[in-house]
Amino acid sequence: MRDDERFELERAFDLLPHVAGASWATLWFRLSGIRAPTAEEFREKSIEYFERLDRLFGSFPAADGRFEEISGFIARRRDLEVRRIRDGLNGEIEKRHRRYLDYG
Repeated sequence: MRDDERFELERAFDLLPHVAGASWATLWFRLSGIRAPTAEEFREKSIEYFERLDRLFGSFPAADGRFEEISGFIARRRDLEVRRIRDGLNGEIEKRHRRYLDYG
């Protein structure tokens, strides 16, 4: 797969975990009245919302061989992002958790 074929997906995966995952998690904690979620709770809730995009991630036709390579890339990158969040290695998720604790 060429770099230009991956570029837009890479940018999306750079943003989606914290824009979709952490933003929705923040709203969930705020509306639930939970003022001090642990880092693990915040990460898991972020993953929960990020994983709601799985339908989008699997949207290329599986039966069509033209999309096999890009579908594999999407699946691997999605799994990598979930592991990074869970392990506390996504700096944007961690930043949003700290910000929520400070200003929630």
